[in-house]
Amino acid sequence: MPLRDHFHPPLDDKHSWDGLHAMWPAVMVQQLVKVLPPRYFAMPGVYLGSLYEIDIGTFNETDPQGVEADSNQGGLALAAYAPPKPTVTFEAELPNQDVYEVRIYDSHRNRKLVAAVEIISPSNKDRADRRADFVTKVASLLKNGISVSIVDIVSNINHNLYAELLKVVHGSDPDVKKTSSPLYAVTLRARYEQRRKLIDTWSYALQVGESLPTLPIWLTGATAVSLELEASYEEACRTLRIP
Repeated sequence: MPLRDHFHPPLDDKHSWDGLHAMWPAVMVQQLVKVLPPRYFAMPGVYLGSLYEIDIGTFNETDPQGVEADSNQGGLALAAYAPPKPTVTFEAELPNQDVYEVRIYDSHRNRKLVAAVEIISPSNKDRADRRADFVTKVASLLKNGISVSIVDIVSNINHNLYAELLKVVHGSDPDVKKTSSPLYAVTLRARYEQRRKLIDTWSYALQVGESLPTLPIWLTGATAVSLELEASYEEACRTLRIP
């Protein structure tokens, strides 16, 4: 079945895109567990930064008189710490992005992260600062020898984060220049060759109405497994009853 447009009518009137984005990583994990060598395992991750906040005040239940040990039990009284007033107080805007991903670990190397699959959400690409945050995140993963795959089916925002990443790492991909489609799937890995840091890419332009490709997921410099995007996407849509 072909790629649907989850961000325009008529589909987005009946099914929210975030349902698919939340389900897809779990289906990818189910697929990967069948092909990963026994020492490796995959885990889905969904972090909804735009919907949930941590209320630190909820956990502040200390005694208003200060924390003291019970003198009847032979403890010593401890005076409560009174911090000074802040030197500066200002209103800030902190990164607030939704994250939909799969992470693959090597259990033989103290649960070392070896690969990541990032499914782009609208909050990753709707503002310049958020695009920069995402690109910096991917560049950092690559710098640490972690293979990164990016899947972007967000059809209502035209920015291409893969193209922006190429600018940051001073790379070039002729296929990016040939197509105007903001939809794509790509795997990147960094490697050394004769003291040069090289980045290999496997990139595919996506089109609504066409099938999704298979991406290589690199576990080591010489070992990769396949991630069949079409199969995992169709299973996620079937489970959610997305026509």
